Amino acid sequence: MRVFVLNKNRQPLDPCKPARARIILSKGKAKVYRRYPFTIILTEEIEEPITHGSQLKIDPGSKTSGLAIIQNNRVVWGCELTHRGFQIRDALTSRRQLRRARRHRKTRYRQPRFLNRTRPKGWLAPSLMSRVHNILTWVKKLTRLCPITGLYQELVRFDTQKLQNPEISGIEYQQGTLYGYELREYLLEKWNRKCAYCGAKGTHLEIEHIKPLSKGGSNRVSNLAIACHSCNHAKSNQEIEQFLSGKPEILKRILSQAKRPLSDAAAVNTTRWKLYHELKLFGLPVEVGSGGLTKFNRCRQNLPKTHWLDAANVGKVDTLIVEDYKPLLVAAKGHGTRQICRINKYGFPIRYCSRVKIHKGFQTGDIVRAVVTKGKKIGTYVGRVATRKSGYFNISTKSGMVQGISHKYCQFIHRKDGYAYTD
Repeated sequence: MRVFVLNKNRQPLDPCKPARARIILSKGKAKVYRRYPFTIILTEEIEEPITHGSQLKIDPGSKTSGLAIIQNNRVVWGCELTHRGFQIRDALTSRRQLRRARRHRKTRYRQPRFLNRTRPKGWLAPSLMSRVHNILTWVKKLTRLCPITGLYQELVRFDTQKLQNPEISGIEYQQGTLYGYELREYLLEKWNRKCAYCGAKGTHLEIEHIKPLSKGGSNRVSNLAIACHSCNHAKSNQEIEQFLSGKPEILKRILSQAKRPLSDAAAVNTTRWKLYHELKLFGLPVEVGSGGLTKFNRCRQNLPKTHWLDAANVGKVDTLIVEDYKPLLVAAKGHGTRQICRINKYGFPIRYCSRVKIHKGFQTGDIVRAVVTKGKKIGTYVGRVATRKSGYFNISTKSGMVQGISHKYCQFIHRKDGYAYTD
């Protein structure tokens, strides 16, 4: 990926290649401004710099979203942003269950609160709104680091009504070539891009009817699965109970997964318009495209299936030149918790949670490099740090958690901003 460049007055310039950035840094003409995403700032101001317009393309997802910057049909930068919406949902569910349990125990009566809150217009659940905020945060960050002149968003990913009822009448939307892409893309995600019967990956997958059409089956998405050619041919028009008579566990899994609600598609469809209206507030032209068109553009160029390359193919695309296939991996981690104490599974407090978040100049969530020169833990460790009052920190690295590293060995790489990064 290319390196972002800022003028001395922090005006964004065109991104440069890593080799050129190394030369500029070695000559002392620039300094490192930010580690993630890697940005340099010039030490001498350039008068009236010439910049070329760049487009920021977004592929919103339920679990992972893709972002890509396009300049003159070149993919100069890309990242995959992993959301924590499901963690927020589980945390809110746990809190609600604990509060309800306290009301039914023989403790001080706590009057239930309801009908005392009004939701503003456009309100979304916190687990959904976190996805929108994550993308908006990165759009705001990238517009400060790169001269962005336009935004592209994949607005329509799945038409759940058309998926549920292909025979729907009315305006003939999503017909023709792209309709098949919409349906197939949804089935691939629903069945984790592997054969529903044997679990084969990396092979040609076909759309298969769980209950055959010849025996009363339908074309509804709940009756469709993805299977390899061998399994599809072996099943033919058999009932699934007959085909999997000797594999009851696989039969149970397929029947339950086929009835799984459209939760991922619903999450994307719920947040898409909110994200679209928020993007328009940046004052940049916003263009949209469908998920079927995105996949059509990607498959036409024989590009691999990744979130950031999907983002690069949003909207009208001629031919893309991909300079590097190693995007920046970003995971939302949040900014900590406001809990005063930790609780057990019954809702009773078990330990106190310190309100002091900064110890020895470090804060939980900072990315540090620790070079340990003596003791049992000699080595170099890079990762997010969890601070302790004692001055001995825990560092989360790629290979796992390393505990008890003294703050004297730690050096800052990136200040806490609520995200974890992987090059």
